[in-house]
Amino acid sequence: MVKFDRRALLRHLGMFAITLGVAGAAVAQDKSIVMASTTSTEQSGLFAHLLPAFKKASGIDVKVVALGTGQALDMGRRGDADVLFVHDQAAEEKFVAEGYGLKRSPVMYNDFVLIGPKADPVGVKGADIVAALGTLAKSPSSFVSRGDKSGTHAAELRYWKAAGIEAPKGTYAGYQECGCGMGPALNIAASSNAYVLADRGTWLSFKNRADLAVLVEGDKRLFNQYGVIVVDPAKHPHTKTALAQAFADWVVSAEGQATIASYQIGGQQLFFPNAATK
Repeated sequence: MVKFDRRALLRHLGMFAITLGVAGAAVAQDKSIVMASTTSTEQSGLFAHLLPAFKKASGIDVKVVALGTGQALDMGRRGDADVLFVHDQAAEEKFVAEGYGLKRSPVMYNDFVLIGPKADPVGVKGADIVAALGTLAKSPSSFVSRGDKSGTHAAELRYWKAAGIEAPKGTYAGYQECGCGMGPALNIAASSNAYVLADRGTWLSFKNRADLAVLVEGDKRLFNQYGVIVVDPAKHPHTKTALAQAFADWVVSAEGQATIASYQIGGQQLFFPNAATK
């Protein structure tokens, strides 16, 4: 007859309960997604405002990897992110067309501005970004480019091309690439009294302005649209499609759009939701 060992049974039950607890904790911790996004959405402070509201509504944590848009799209291509929040529409549409993303949905917009020394020694102040860059290229003044394949960098290169300058790095002596995010680029411009193209959101949240000011704004070509894309599980089955889609759906919902609109610095709204109108 086998003797019943009550202590052994209790030990086994205890271990089973611990195993269940660890597994349950793992499941709870797994309710998270990785979002690859442009530096402007993080450095402007938007995500610190937006993501807690999403967590409250959904229970989902969002781990942000802030990069230039080109690098964020590359993360999506490798399957290293579940969702993308970026701002280079042509590149985003190409990403989806190649089968890496399920759909591109517009979320919000702001604009780019040309920042430079308040004294504006080159005389670019106005509302024509193409004319301003054309003037800058003929001057001895410095221009700081992000040079990081970001959405801001892509826009900047489009404006140079429109000004008849295909390769500013090789033809404009004052042109310097930092290979950095928007905040560091602004810091370099502030310390060297240089010109720089920035998104308005990061500029409004930027504290170390030194002698810099907005010199060119209002040109319709400076429009800056942001979109959200869920990575296609057909390419990367391990991605958390359902959770990523929950974020994409929420950020274009009435609640998500209202949360974006409510983000302000010094009474100024940084981003303008337009999911319903685009």
